Amino acid sequence: MKEEISSRKQPIGEAAAWELVRRALRLVASKGASVREVDLEKNPQREEILSLMLGPTGKLRAPTFFVGSTLYVGFPREGFKGLR
Repeated sequence: MKEEISSRKQPIGEAAAWELVRRALRLVASKGASVREVDLEKNPQREEILSLMLGPTGKLRAPTFFVGSTLYVGFPREGFKGLR
């Protein structure tokens, strides 16, 4: 199933972003050269997770997408090679 939502037309705030997290087992958040992986099954702190997902405006950073049960946020400098 493929669902695409334009963040420009429909910004996603904190509550909706947290609902995405609840559907994932793993989070991979990228900002430039920095990539952070979080095992969501270990119940990390909500504030920590949202700080990785939300931009300065408080809205979900783009791109954000699922590959299986992994939620990817942001665009890594090296691209999306080897997604799992």
